[in-house]
Amino acid sequence: MADILDIGAIGDVNSPGSSGSTLNTGVLRRKYDFSDRVSELALSQDPFFRFLSMASKKPTDDPSFKFTERRGSWHKRYAYLSAYSSAGIAAPASAATVTSTPAADDVYSFKFGTDYASEGNIQNAFGQNSTQEVGDSGTQPQFFLPDQLIKIPYGNDSGFAQGTTDGYTVWRINTVDLSSSGYAIVNATCVKGSGVLIQWQAVPSVIDGTGDAAYTSQESLEPTRTYVMGSVFGKGTGYPETWKDQPFSTGYGQTQIWKTSMAMDNTDRATVLRYAGNEWARIWKEKLIEHKWDVEQSLLFGSQNSTYRTTQGAVDWILNYGNKFSLDVTTKTQDQFLDDMSAYLDPRYNNGKATAFFCSTAVYNWLHKLSGYFANNMSSVIGGQGNASPNANATNTGNIARADLAVTGRKKVLGLDTTTISTIYGDMNLVRNIHLDGTNVKMLGINMGHCSYRPLVGNGINRDTSIYVGVQTLENSGVDRRVDQILTEAGMEWQMPEAHAIWV
Repeated sequence: MADILDIGAIGDVNSPGSSGSTLNTGVLRRKYDFSDRVSELALSQDPFFRFLSMASKKPTDDPSFKFTERRGSWHKRYAYLSAYSSAGIAAPASAATVTSTPAADDVYSFKFGTDYASEGNIQNAFGQNSTQEVGDSGTQPQFFLPDQLIKIPYGNDSGFAQGTTDGYTVWRINTVDLSSSGYAIVNATCVKGSGVLIQWQAVPSVIDGTGDAAYTSQESLEPTRTYVMGSVFGKGTGYPETWKDQPFSTGYGQTQIWKTSMAMDNTDRATVLRYAGNEWARIWKEKLIEHKWDVEQSLLFGSQNSTYRTTQGAVDWILNYGNKFSLDVTTKTQDQFLDDMSAYLDPRYNNGKATAFFCSTAVYNWLHKLSGYFANNMSSVIGGQGNASPNANATNTGNIARADLAVTGRKKVLGLDTTTISTIYGDMNLVRNIHLDGTNVKMLGINMGHCSYRPLVGNGINRDTSIYVGVQTLENSGVDRRVDQILTEAGMEWQMPEAHAIWV
């Protein structure tokens, strides 16, 4: 292959009146940037690359690029109760499970911690090993201020399930002590008491999607969280205290070089063949699709490595940092899938408006079979008068059957066949991706607003699917050989783990 890749220089041909110009006629006439045209080839074969090329392209001028991620804090002003004191002492030591009966005007002190890093507001993702536990360094809740109102949940002393709540109390903050590493000591006066003997909600020992059985999602953690619920001031009072968050975190990526080459001598190029008359044109098209296929594989399964200069693929990134759910198409129920969607599309962390769902063929079929599942296994009953059961396995139960997941139609999105599935959490735009077949990945939920395809473009050079052409004379033969090289240099940028999800 050495003779193929050793391409000789093409001589300059100056136009009349352009004496001294170094511009090449081929450069002036050929459109080297094939990026958009390549994405038009065989759309259904490489849907992720298609979406990225058309909707999420953000060129970079450095092969090792950095980016800044911003996470808001408006919904992050929550904490977990670690200990308390009904005497309001400076070092509360009673465990949350120790009972008490708070009443209006009682003064308590509370020890609060959080489970997300203050620098960058980086939190845990569903299904991942926890990176921030309550009280860890850098997680101190700094948003508590005097004269704020806070809402603390509780459970009845007679017994309650972890991850649930039986009521809440309201407190007005008097003072805040931030001298305890990882925690805030809050002295507060009760505004709304419990009226009964209660237990406070204890801090989960492990906060992630794989630890305590009762805390398998953000939703199950909610009943254990104390939230800021406003403030209360008297007339004519002065400026209150304030706090400042640090919502920014940084990341980096790098571009990867993909090359596909082809060569043919001019004799073969000029020969007309049967079936596909122009062999050069046939191979050229195949090579373009081959190149695009390789790029799609890398953008899905690549792992960032500075030694080999590889970019970060979607599967690898989400498996390590995003929300992770299980999906067995033989046992997964619709209700369980909706629970996954609820955790993933929680509007406090991810509004999901730009989310595209890429799935394997098996999952694509499973989601479309749900309507048949209802037809074969459910019966409608109105007012207790059942219709004839559509299937021998179905029974009239006296309830009205309802589907919360339904295929509503097909449409074209950027030229791709997309199935719209309506759920109670909004529409899923579902695209079959055959690159996921035969892998452990069933489905990817990717918020396209938080990922970018970053081709290297700078100083007038575009390496986003560019075509380099040369003509080489083979040594001692005098035969001219046309050599073309397809080259792409690009990387992926990923932001906000909570905006992406994977089902495996």
